[in-house]
Amino acid sequence: MPMEPIALALVGLGNWGPNLLRNFATQPGCTVPLCCDRDVAALDRARQQYPGIAVTTRFEEVLAAPIDAVVIAAPAAAHYELARAAVLAGKHVFVEKPITLDVAQAEDLVRLAEERRRILMVGHLLEYHPAVTQLQALIAAGALGELRYIYSQRLNLGIVRRDENVMWSLAPHDISVLLMLLSGQPVEVSAQGMAYLQPGVEDVVFLTIRFDNGQLGHIHVSWLDPHKTRRFTVVGSLKMAEFDDVAATEKLRIYDQGVIPTYSSYGEALTLRFGDIHIPRVDMREPLRIECAHFIECLREGRTPRSDGHDGLRVLRVLAAGQQSLEQGGAPVRLV
Repeated sequence: MPMEPIALALVGLGNWGPNLLRNFATQPGCTVPLCCDRDVAALDRARQQYPGIAVTTRFEEVLAAPIDAVVIAAPAAAHYELARAAVLAGKHVFVEKPITLDVAQAEDLVRLAEERRRILMVGHLLEYHPAVTQLQALIAAGALGELRYIYSQRLNLGIVRRDENVMWSLAPHDISVLLMLLSGQPVEVSAQGMAYLQPGVEDVVFLTIRFDNGQLGHIHVSWLDPHKTRRFTVVGSLKMAEFDDVAATEKLRIYDQGVIPTYSSYGEALTLRFGDIHIPRVDMREPLRIECAHFIECLREGRTPRSDGHDGLRVLRVLAAGQQSLEQGGAPVRLV
């Protein structure tokens, strides 16, 4: 007999919500019978596009609805309150990044979901990008040797937000990938930034993460840049790799290059090694569709999501330390 479809309610139809609605509404084995937003015009657009969907401005109706899970794409300041209420109502939860804006709230949410045996998944989209998962497999197989450091750039002359700085808006993506690819535990965070467009809201930030095994991560995010850049550079002891999400093709490149220590009677020297560039085939699918399918699979099979609440909490701790460092003029902040 065919299985009953998973029923979801979507809360939040702002910038990202319609993308989640499109993917969940067309996902096999899934229905979205209800959408919720305070913006009546946004609800009208959703109802016109998906005539079978009911809409409401009252979150209480979502909690009382006969659904399996709640997908939260509301502003980040509302994540904790909405997600907590959904878990207490017996719903599984998918919440967009960041999980919350406060570490203690995120810890409470993770604890509550585990106590109630509800699945909690955080929308760390890049963890589901085919090129990132392929890069992770190459690293796990030892193709790059021992990882030394990773740096990323997420830049654009793009959307400038008033309610959060560029680090909170863009860096969660890159932090999640760094924590996914690097094997060490983050122990220290420092961040420097400037607010050129709006007082008190940094539009460019340089974030550095030190790990307990000597690995290093560096993230540059900006709304004030002439180039649209979405790039990770990974440096290992044997090879180097680059993931360029803006590239139409050849999103992943492996560089057979490095530095070889050599020894002679005159002391130690370094030799540069330049080898071939390998461009592995990446079977591209929309990362958001993969992410949404993963959530449905976890609900169906009772599995822990790849980007679960603990993953969201790890990213949030780095963000919170980065914010503290920003406010202290870039002073390093230790992670407990």
